[in-house]
Amino acid sequence: MPTDIYGFIEVRHPSADEDWYEGEPWLTSMSLYPLYTDSDYAAFGCLFGVRDWLGWTPVSAGHGLPADVSEQVRADYEGCARSDAAVHGCTWVSWSQLRDLDMSARPAARGMLAVRSGPTSMPHTIRRYRIDDRWPDEVVEQYGIPPLGVSPTVASAGRWQVAGATLEYGPVTRLHVLGPGTGWEHVFSVMRALAERFGDDGVRLVVWFD
Repeated sequence: MPTDIYGFIEVRHPSADEDWYEGEPWLTSMSLYPLYTDSDYAAFGCLFGVRDWLGWTPVSAGHGLPADVSEQVRADYEGCARSDAAVHGCTWVSWSQLRDLDMSARPAARGMLAVRSGPTSMPHTIRRYRIDDRWPDEVVEQYGIPPLGVSPTVASAGRWQVAGATLEYGPVTRLHVLGPGTGWEHVFSVMRALAERFGDDGVRLVVWFD
């Protein structure tokens, strides 16, 4: 069953610490959708430890709702949880955490193999495999041993074509799953801009999955 992400960007009111301020400390800024519309499990695992098939050390996993979450976000989350028993993985991450990410960090997996067997305009035809110390049996059976090497332990990154498919292998970093072209660059750009007004610790992303 596929897993989708839901969430909101929140900002902390600049006067939240003032004695006279009576409003919520954190306010809803905007929904994660339509800034991010994909369901990339490599990114979910990298950021939040959800569907982590590559073995990342997640940036921010399993924290639940923030205690001071805005009422709008709380209501939305609780409504989703009541109507869908599959809701899970609720957590949050601040812009200051995302701002300082080492984008060269890698997961435990040696690399990733992508097999595109259809038109390039149809991303759902791409199959991705975690690669450790051996090539997947089904890939070898269908396409043969990759020309990069008999074992991933001696293989360099590369792309090749065989039997009407395009195969590409290489190491994976955070930049690969969170950088330009992934959709997350839009989320980060909005959070970066909001941080200019509300501070790096005054902007956060609250998410959950189903």
